[in-house]
Amino acid sequence: MNGSNSGNLEASINPKALTRRTVIKHLSVATGIACALPWRPAHGAAPGAEPARLDVKDPAAVALGYVEHTSQIDPKKTLSYVPGSNCENCLQLQGVAGNNYRPCSLFPGKLVSVSGWCTGWTAEM
Repeated sequence: MNGSNSGNLEASINPKALTRRTVIKHLSVATGIACALPWRPAHGAAPGAEPARLDVKDPAAVALGYVEHTSQIDPKKTLSYVPGSNCENCLQLQGVAGNNYRPCSLFPGKLVSVSGWCTGWTAEM
């Protein structure tokens, strides 16, 4: 670099100009701007659109043995199944009670049937 460019670089990276107060001020402005921006869902989904229902053939669903209704479970093959357990009484289920399909923390961005079940079932406390 020549002498004139290095002088500008040194002025812009002056460690004395970077104080804790300046950093906090800039972070608070950035946080305020980020909060004011409208939230946009990933992957081009329309804002306010309901997430997709979990497909039983989805790799995550297959890995956790997800079924849309507990009547589809063979208790002899699925030894971890407890009679009476379903997504409705699982700790992982989120959202508003009364909806037939709700979000689940095990399947982010997808809705699961409240009548469903998977090996990630955890009893509500």
